[in-house]
Amino acid sequence: MDIVCLDLEGVLVPEIWIAFAEASGIPELKRTTRDEPDYDKLMTWRLGILKEHGLGLKEIQETIAKIDPLPGAKEFLDELRSIAQVVIISDTFTEFAMPLMKKLGWPTLFCNSLEVAADGEITGYKMRVENSKLSTVKALQSVGFETIAAGDSFNDLGMIQAGKAGFLFRSTEQIIKDHPELPAFEEYEDFLAAIKNVLA
Repeated sequence: MDIVCLDLEGVLVPEIWIAFAEASGIPELKRTTRDEPDYDKLMTWRLGILKEHGLGLKEIQETIAKIDPLPGAKEFLDELRSIAQVVIISDTFTEFAMPLMKKLGWPTLFCNSLEVAADGEITGYKMRVENSKLSTVKALQSVGFETIAAGDSFNDLGMIQAGKAGFLFRSTEQIIKDHPELPAFEEYEDFLAAIKNVLA
């Protein structure tokens, strides 16, 4: 049985941290896993900036409330879920993702969680498992699933390369250039056709 594993940010919804960087006027927060492959390093750096500016979960959630899925994302996901099991595997956090899951029709999401103080300061984060995307794909394979995976960033490459088929979607020029073996798509229609071809 096949299961399709999708990244969330950049594939189905805009990058949350980029949206928050724009809303808060802090351009440094635009740095994502497309720029920094080491997720722990990136998150520690982000939390330092939030603390420096006195910003917490409430302010980020206010920005997230205004974010909509990428144009065509929900229709793509609805059609894909009608023909395959789909799980979204993201390095985001439950506290960020839930409003977006509602707008996407409540797909299955595996992600991480934040540690938040009583005053709303984000004091840390808890990764569900180390190297979560690849670990999750390997766990799914261990119980009999063949995986098809897609994403846009450095931290998606492990799960993309580990399965029966893998794709890049709206990735960076550098990642596409470094991985010519991975089919890269910009439009949902082409992306869906490629997945259907693997499922056929």
